[in-house]
Parts: sequence; structure tokens; C-alpha cells
Amino acid sequence: MNNMIARKYELTTSYQPLAAKRTVATVTLSSPPTNAEVAYILGDTGQDIPLVPGEWHTLHHVDLATIQVKGSLGDIITLNGGTW
Repeated sequence: MNNMIARKYELTTSYQPLAAKRTVATVTLSSPPTNAEVAYILGDTGQDIPLVPGEWHTLHHVDLATIQVKGSLGDIITLNGGTW
């Protein structure tokens, strides 16, 4: 089954997952250029991976429940793609 995914996440100072349950998809994760600060993705060994305003990455066949993001209050992350 093919499903479109289009989400906006309001960042907090604590890490939050991109999905509450297992959701495998191909998506583009974006930090809009209007963000005031750097957002962070939690790396697989626990390190903070910066995502500067205006930066985006396409992730192929990933489980969104295993990806966590954080940042400054008021900033956002967008997610667009689908389960193909």
C-alpha cells in the first residue's frame, strides 16, 4: 500500500521520535530556512547531528520511530514522502 506522509514537528529541547510506532518510509527531512537555530538528529551512537536552517536530507526506507529530533522552541522540522 502506498501512503503519503506530510508532517510538521514543533521542536522541543528534548529528543522526540518522528513516529509513535514503526513506520517505514522514504522521506525528505527538512529544517526550514526560517528556523532561528540549529536542529539536531540523534545519531546512532548517541551524538547530536546538526541540521542547520535550510538543510534537508532524503532518507530511504527508514523506520521513522527510530529517528529522534530536537531543537529550539519555536523551530520546526518538516517531513515529506511516503510508504512505497
